[in-house]
Order: sequence, then structure tokens, then C-alpha cells
Amino acid sequence: MIDMFKKLIKSDFTRLFALGFAGGTALVFATISGEPASSMANGIAPAAVAASAE
Repeated sequence: MIDMFKKLIKSDFTRLFALGFAGGTALVFATISGEPASSMANGIAPAAVAASAE
């Protein structure tokens, strides 16, 4: 079982998948951690404003 796991880790697909996943995760965290979520959302859509009551 351990030998099969070692062979799986050594395969190029698994290695590249792990590197891509780690790189993508780092990119997402670097992008999100730069700004608070509220200011990031305001850049995408304007803030909601309630209509006046009649």
C-alpha cells in the first residue's frame, strides 16, 4: 500500500496538480487578503439603497 502511494506521488500529473492547487490557493489568498471584503464588493456592485416609504 505504501509503495503504491509513493508511486502515485512520483507521477507527474499528481505533482503538477498539487503544485497548481497550492499556487492557485496562494493566489486567491493574496488577492483577498489585500482588501476587506466589503470594499471589494463595492467595486463590483453598488451599495443597496432602500426606497423611501410612502
